[in-house]
Order: sequence, then C-alpha cells, then structure tokens
Amino acid sequence: MHEFLHALDHALKDTLTLLPWLIIVYVAIELLENKTDLSSSKRLQGKAAPLIGAATGLIPQCGFSVMSAKLFEQKYITMGTLFAIFLSTSDEAFIILLSDGVGAAYLLPLFVSKILLGALVGYGVDAVLKWIGKAEKLRQKPVYDADKAPATVHEIFMRGYLEEQLSQGECVSCGKPHDSARPVYTYFVVPLLHALKVAGFIFFVNFALGYLIELVGEASFSAFMQKNLFLQPFLTSAIGLIPNCASSVVITETFLMGGISFGSCLAGLCANAGLGFVVLLKNTKKWKRNLAMIAFSYVIAVLIGVIFNVFSILL
Repeated sequence: MHEFLHALDHALKDTLTLLPWLIIVYVAIELLENKTDLSSSKRLQGKAAPLIGAATGLIPQCGFSVMSAKLFEQKYITMGTLFAIFLSTSDEAFIILLSDGVGAAYLLPLFVSKILLGALVGYGVDAVLKWIGKAEKLRQKPVYDADKAPATVHEIFMRGYLEEQLSQGECVSCGKPHDSARPVYTYFVVPLLHALKVAGFIFFVNFALGYLIELVGEASFSAFMQKNLFLQPFLTSAIGLIPNCASSVVITETFLMGGISFGSCLAGLCANAGLGFVVLLKNTKKWKRNLAMIAFSYVIAVLIGVIFNVFSILL
C-alpha cells in the first residue's frame, strides 16, 4: 500500500507541475498552426526537400504527418521527403521534454538527431528509387496555384486530407475542432482540452512505471533494463508505430524515468509517424507498398536505436 500511495503522489505532483507548461505550449502551437504562412509549399519540393521536410516534421503540431502522407499520395512530394518527415515527427515528445526540467537537456540532441537521420534516410530513399528506375515514386506535381494556395498549416492540412470532413471542421489528427470564428475556443479551449488529454496519459504512465519501480526496486529495475539494452529498440519502435499520441507519451515518460536509454527512446520516436501511416493504409490498392513502408520505418528505427545504444556503451 505504501508503494502504491508513493507512486500515486509522485505521478500526481509531476503531472500538475507539467500541466501549466503543456497549456502554454499548446496555445503557442495552435497560433503557429493557424497563423504561420506556408503558402509556398514548393519548399517541400526540389533538391533540399528531404532536409526541409525533416526540419518541418520537428514542429510538434497536429496534422504534419497526415498532411505529408496525403501530399505524397497526390505526388506533391517524393517518398524520400515523406520518410524524412515521418522520421522527424515526434508527436508529444518534444512538448513533454520541454515541460520537464531534466528532459529539456535532451531537446537539442533529439532535434539534431532527428533532422540528420530524417534527411539522411530521405536522400537515401530517393537515391535508391532513382537508381533502380522507380521514377514514378519521384514524380512531383506542381505546387498549388498561387490564387488558390492554402496559406497556413491548418489550411494545407484541411485541403490535403480533410476535404471530406470540411463541413464538420474537425481535425482527425488531434480530434479537436478548429474554428477561426471563435478565437477563445480555438486558442484557449482547444489547447486546454489537448493539454488535459496528454496530462492524463502522462499521469497514467508515470504512475504505472513508478509503481513498478517501487515494487521491484530501482536498482533491480535499472539492472534489468541494462541487460536488455539491445532489445529495447525493438519494443520501443513497435510502440512508436501505434497511431496515437499515447505512444509518444509512453516512450518519452519511460525514458525520463530511466526505463529506457536515449537510443531506445530515439528509435521509438523515429517510428512514431502518428496517423501518417493510417492515411497511407486508406489506399487499399497500394497495400503491399504501404506494408513495405511501415516495415522499412520499423527496421530503420530499430537500427537507429541499436546503433545509438552501441555507441553509448563504447563511449
């Protein structure tokens, strides 16, 4: 009973400490999503596209992986650019790290790793496809007409994926409506609801893992995880494939509590493309291609985790 209450108290305090920061960050993200001008979507085309895609995917907001998947289906971006974006997205991870005093120190290493790995894989995929003659995977349509171009991230997202949902005005990726005619609702209520949802996930994961550590002992728990250092990326990458923000919360919180290594955390977050793969899977005619892309993402994520873990041991 003592272990249960101690874990509960610790999880509650940590969650309440993070909540104000979560609200602030989600308000900022909502403003970014609705105000940032990205009308020149040609930035995701051309030779620099995978690098720019990797940098764009770092922005922790609803819809980027979904938008990129739809743009890929419509042949606006290459498969390499798509993978660059998928590998760099991390859903809620950056927000949790930013809100955590200790975790904030890992933001820069994670940013740099994500951009470099995303760009490297993106350029590699495009180079291989070009080499084997799969030119149709690289063919791109022209960007939107200037007079019809969506200007903000949210408009691009709505244009690219939610045409069938436009009448409802609901963002499937985050599950919250976006209505610019109601600024208080859009810029306060929506971020608050999103923050409370993520805080709930954080509390549950923090409590469950904390209770487990209390039961088995911190020393025993750390020893067990160190023995399975090379198996961790396989597990975290599988969790990362789950199309829900809960997966990134589980991975990040487990890392912050010492349950997994940085390499294993990075592996899980590299596989964490959110609902991007769901969009691809909707195209049932391309099911073999879609499964191959999911398998490729998983393998790449696992390799990244194993390599980082090996270096951590050597260093």
